[in-house]
Amino acid sequence: PFRCAQCGKGFRQKQSLVTHERIHTGEKPFRCGDCGKSFSQRPNLLTHRRGHTGDAPFVCPECGKSFRQKPNLITHRRIHTGERPFSCFLCGRSFNQKTNLVTH
Repeated sequence: PFRCAQCGKGFRQKQSLVTHERIHTGEKPFRCGDCGKSFSQRPNLLTHRRGHTGDAPFVCPECGKSFRQKPNLITHRRIHTGERPFSCFLCGRSFNQKTNLVTH
């Protein structure tokens, strides 16, 4: 295992440690050529770039609405399925998004 010298967190792969260490160093080597914003991880840059290109590759099979990020599609699909996976342990009321439960 690879261990972070700053906080002691362990990783199975060296690259995961390298990526994690950027939290401590503030290093953001992935820069957007359009606006100059920088990111610590390449996938975050690629997601950001979709904002400039308008690319929204994640499409709802029910209604055709498209999203830039897969988690947003997953949350959206709960509208169609009625799934409410977040429940209040006090009253039992359930919600389709964790943020709604926290607000409740």
